Amino acid sequence: MEQKRQELAYAKRTAGLLLAAAAGIFVLTMLVPTNPWVLAIRAITEAAMVGGLADWFAVSALFRRIPTGIPFITAHTDVIPRSKDRIADNLSAFVREKFLAPHTLVALIREHDPSRYVAQWLTDAANARRIGSYLARATEGALHLVEDARIEQLLRDAAREVFKGVDLAGSLRGLLDTLTSDGRHEQLLEQGLDRALHLIDRPETRAWIAAQVIDWLAQEHPRKQKVLPRQWIAHNVAAAIADAVVRRLESIRANPAHAYRQLFDQWIHDFVLRLQSDPALQARGEEIKQYLLNDDTFGAYVGTLWRSLKTWLADDLRDPQSMFHQGVAAGATWLGEQLSQDAQLRQSLRSQLEDAAHRLAPEFAEFLTRHVRDTVRAWDGREMADQIELNIGKDLQAIRVNGTIVGGVIGLGLHLLTLAASM
Repeated sequence: MEQKRQELAYAKRTAGLLLAAAAGIFVLTMLVPTNPWVLAIRAITEAAMVGGLADWFAVSALFRRIPTGIPFITAHTDVIPRSKDRIADNLSAFVREKFLAPHTLVALIREHDPSRYVAQWLTDAANARRIGSYLARATEGALHLVEDARIEQLLRDAAREVFKGVDLAGSLRGLLDTLTSDGRHEQLLEQGLDRALHLIDRPETRAWIAAQVIDWLAQEHPRKQKVLPRQWIAHNVAAAIADAVVRRLESIRANPAHAYRQLFDQWIHDFVLRLQSDPALQARGEEIKQYLLNDDTFGAYVGTLWRSLKTWLADDLRDPQSMFHQGVAAGATWLGEQLSQDAQLRQSLRSQLEDAAHRLAPEFAEFLTRHVRDTVRAWDGREMADQIELNIGKDLQAIRVNGTIVGGVIGLGLHLLTLAASM
């Protein structure tokens, strides 16, 4: 901005000095004896002054009021500040007609084929990652705009509405029917056995059993435990218990017809039948449902789910290597590849863009041009004139220079014509 002001001031000084030089030379020619050369120089400088002064007046009248003593002429100075509203109306109309008309936008779409540029842009891996980053930031921003208290209350209300219509006993019965229909409960049993074996084999588990043995000795045999090798006893007892449990679990896992497996199958079958016919179990299910509906702790827990989910989402959105980023980037790359390979898809996208231009351009043009018009009308007229002069004033000062020079050339030509006519 400061550089523009300096350039404008320099241009004004140049034009002013040229005009002053013409005036000075003209005065000098009036003081020296006349001869053909003096008369020629006088004619040149006289016309140069006329051209320079006329252009100075024309340029200056655009931006400020110039009192001339002639009302008609003075009324047509200070053009830009006085015409601010008219300039706003004409500028908005120009933007609407030349840039935002539907046929202009459609012609632009057909000429540049945005679908091809979109395809090329999306197939660049860096651009695909950039889309993932932008979308992640937008999503994270949306998370922070959400009012947590309202979401938590919504989840609590939704959970209670869901539980109101749920028959817990019937739902559990249906779940168990599904598990037992194809022997899926056996798979659950196998997984449970595997986890139990892994837990028993852990050194931490055996150490815990040994600690329990030591505590039992201290409580049940406080005197004897002082003379007994407690650590040795606890270690061996814990090993014996763990090994016995492991052998029993492995025998259950290895034998499909093991008695414990049959007991498990029978218990599941009996429990399903009881859920169908036992009023006590059904009443217990209803009690649990009412407890969940009315318990404040359950409501608070449901509310905290949103905070946990929000924290997890925010952390995931900040991680450039998260599944969200990778998924969005992969989707963008795939779309770019499809657009690159499928000409019919690109044509369909162009058609959609053209239809959108026809439908949306008038409304968008009205909105944008109204914004342009109202914005310009709201400006201060003097400030607007100063800004325009700051940006194009240097070129206008060049017009003053040209007017001075061209005026001098015309003056010389007229002087020569006068001499030729007098011969």
